[in-house]
Amino acid sequence: MQRESVAVVTGSSSGNGFETSLLLAKNRFYTYATMRKLEKSARIKEIAKKDSLPIEVLQLDVTDDKSVTDAIDVISNRQGRIDVLVNNAGYEQHGPVEELSMEEIKTQFETNFFGAVRVMKAVLPMMRKQRSGTIVNVSSIGGKIGVPLNSAYVGSKFALEGFSESMKYELEGFGIKVILIEPGAVNTNYLENSRQAQKAMNPDSPYAELSKMVSEGVRERFKETSSSCPMQVAEVILTAIKSDKPNTRYLVGNDAIAINERRKSSSDSELERWIKEGLLEQKGFINK
Repeated sequence: MQRESVAVVTGSSSGNGFETSLLLAKNRFYTYATMRKLEKSARIKEIAKKDSLPIEVLQLDVTDDKSVTDAIDVISNRQGRIDVLVNNAGYEQHGPVEELSMEEIKTQFETNFFGAVRVMKAVLPMMRKQRSGTIVNVSSIGGKIGVPLNSAYVGSKFALEGFSESMKYELEGFGIKVILIEPGAVNTNYLENSRQAQKAMNPDSPYAELSKMVSEGVRERFKETSSSCPMQVAEVILTAIKSDKPNTRYLVGNDAIAINERRKSSSDSELERWIKEGLLEQKGFINK
């Protein structure tokens, strides 16, 4: 009988991590659905029990060294191996850099970048010893293009992209694959988060008008572009994991594909003009 592969997914309480954990379990992966707050685990436990899925829920806070090592030690002791790590935990911090505190910026990087690094470092000794393993880092199309009022989030994803690409070469000789998943802005709730950030901004802020225009501009830019849902992200992750020779990057969603094509086909000045025309100039915020 074929042995079940062991998968670890971070940020499994909702969204992409939730759907990925379920899909992997349905495809013969013994899945550890990890999350920071176990009180959010009721739904995934209920589905796993109802459908007899091989899922265990563990507490894992990617920002805490001990939490990460404790969780990985538990999995290692129970299973003796880890075949797949899906680094999905993360969030978006909106706002102009001037008005974000250093603590807010550090916390964004601590979760989105250093959190992923922390979990990777915890699983690498075992994967290297096995001489096999797949690491999937859920990035964003925001890891390829700058967006106003989203500098902290975009910066954390740019860091994850470069780190993953470099690490890929380090680990290839040990049979370990490193893959980036790049969902589009709509899929990662960028539109809704942008709206909420705009509502929360002090109306007296010098960036209030910019925030309003960017929020409206993003909606206008993407209103005719179909986005992906968490299940589609999960399906792409599964496809990448199952591939013998996976791509380094996988785009998810027509919005991500459109932005990526624009990025590849444009010079820096052309890309800047495209962003300004879509988000700022049409509202009269800057001079043409």
